Amino acid sequence: MAITENSKAAEAPKPGSIDFKLEIVVVPVSDVDRAKAFYTQLGWRLDADFASDDGWRVIQFTPPGSNASVIFGRNVTAAAPGSARGLYLIVSDIQAAREELVARGIEAGEIFHGSGDTHAGPDEPYISGSCRLSGPDPARGSYRSFVSFHDPDGNGWLLQEITTRLPGRVEADTTFKSSADLAGALRRAAAAHGEHEKRTGGRHDDNWPDWCADYIVKEQAGAPLPS
Repeated sequence: MAITENSKAAEAPKPGSIDFKLEIVVVPVSDVDRAKAFYTQLGWRLDADFASDDGWRVIQFTPPGSNASVIFGRNVTAAAPGSARGLYLIVSDIQAAREELVARGIEAGEIFHGSGDTHAGPDEPYISGSCRLSGPDPARGSYRSFVSFHDPDGNGWLLQEITTRLPGRVEADTTFKSSADLAGALRRAAAAHGEHEKRTGGRHDDNWPDWCADYIVKEQAGAPLPS
């Protein structure tokens, strides 16, 4: 039977009822203790450090607020040390996140953003292409501002600032992984509500809790924001 585009669509699998949660990313390293010291310096939670007499060892770290963890060690991957690239850490405030890295003694690059009209360039490729322009995105749009850093083996990490998710990227329930993320959402809602009060004559809005709650939920869901 000939396979057409319509038949392909008809045969496409439906979403399953079982969750498939990405939980572990393997980072290839050459010196396990050196890598452990680096990820400890980042302030990540050490979950495990297991070893056996035959030379096997595995270490697991979890970034603050993350549901996914990284592991590295001896005899846990055949990948070349330093070959992992494009490991993304999502943050709600790119400037504050970079400042924290620097305060911990991490050599983090300057904040950069991509060119909106071209994805070609001479820089190390990342999710928006290979053109890196200095400073955060001028409009401070979600998904558009980055900071890069590397572990001692050269595995490449990037911070990506996201404050408003694209539609369909989050569950119906609004959740926050850390108090810092919630505080950031509250600050953005408060600033937006201040502009709302200016547009409505500068009068105090007794319903500001409802307005701000609606703003936060819609921001997380990628829905049109209240004005």
